[in-house]
Amino acid sequence: QVQLVESGGGLVQAGDSLRLSCAASGRTFSSTAMGWFRQAPGKEREFVAAIIWSSGSTYYADSVKGRFTISRDNAKNTVYLQMNSLKPEDTAVYYCALDRLTRPGWVPATITQYDYWGQGTQVTVSS
Repeated sequence: QVQLVESGGGLVQAGDSLRLSCAASGRTFSSTAMGWFRQAPGKEREFVAAIIWSSGSTYYADSVKGRFTISRDNAKNTVYLQMNSLKPEDTAVYYCALDRLTRPGWVPATITQYDYWGQGTQVTVSS
C-alpha cells in the first residue's frame, strides 16, 4: 500500500502564495505519476497539475498555468505544489494522488486513473 499525506494548506489573501506538500510512503513503484486535484464546495473534483516522477514532465490545468508549479524531491518522496498569485476561486480542498502508470494512454487529468489518494488539505483564499 501507499500512503499520501498532504500538508501546507491554510487561509491566505488574494495574491498570496502557498506551497503544498504531499509525502508518499509505503510501497514504491518503478513508474509513477503524481497529481494534484482540488474540489470546491458543491463542485466536482478537478485536475490541477501532474508530474511524471521519472522524467519530471509536468502538466497543468489552464486555470493554474503560469501561477502554479508542481515539482518533486526524489530523496524525500515528496511532491510539491507551489501556488502563487492565489485567487478566491482557488479555494478548495486539495488532494494529491498517485498513478502507477499501468494503463496505456495515460491522461493526467483523468481522476479514475489514479490509484491512491491523500486525505486532502484545505486552501482558502479571501478577497
